[in-house]
Amino acid sequence: MQTTDQFSLFARSLHWIMALLVLCMIPAGFLMIQEGIPRGLQNALFLFHKNIGVLLLILVVIRALYRRFRPPAPLPADIPMIQQRMAALSHLALYGLLFLLPVAGYIRVKAGGFPIESLDALGVPALVPRAEWLATAAKTIHFLAGYAIAGVIAVHIAAAAYHGLVRRDGVFSRMWPPFRSPRSGPPAA
Repeated sequence: MQTTDQFSLFARSLHWIMALLVLCMIPAGFLMIQEGIPRGLQNALFLFHKNIGVLLLILVVIRALYRRFRPPAPLPADIPMIQQRMAALSHLALYGLLFLLPVAGYIRVKAGGFPIESLDALGVPALVPRAEWLATAAKTIHFLAGYAIAGVIAVHIAAAAYHGLVRRDGVFSRMWPPFRSPRSGPPAA
C-alpha cells in the first residue's frame, strides 16, 4: 500500500498521459471512418490511431503491472460500499477495454493486410495470419468496444466530478493535480 492517500507521481502522470491519448483516439477513430473526409486527413488519422494504439497498449500493460505491485490506498471509509464496488467495476472495465481495443485494432489491421508503421519499422512480424474473416470480426469488436469505452469514460468523469465538486471528499485529489509530487504539499492558492 502507498503511504499517502494520493497516488504516486508516476501513477498520476501515467493516468493523465493515457487519458489525454485516449481522449484524442476516440474522436480520431470515429472521424477516420466517416465517408467524404479528405483522403489526406483520413490517412493521417489512421496513422495516428494505429500508432498511438500501440503506445497505449504498452502503457496499459505498464500501468496494470504497476498497479498490481503498488495498489492504491483504499477509498475513504465513508464512501458507500455500492460506490466502492462500482468504482472497482468501472476501473476493471477501463483496464479491460484499454487492453481489448488495441489488441482488436492490431488484429483488424494485420489480418486485413495493412501496416502498423511503428511496429513494422521495428521489424515486428505480424502475429496473426492475413484473413478477411478475422479482420472483420476484430473490426466489429474494436468498433463496439470504442462505444463501450466512451461510455465508461463518461461515467468515470462524472464520478470524478461528483467527488471533486459535490462531495469534496478527497477522492478526486488523490489523482489531481497530475504532475505535483505527493510530498510537495498542497498547490498554492
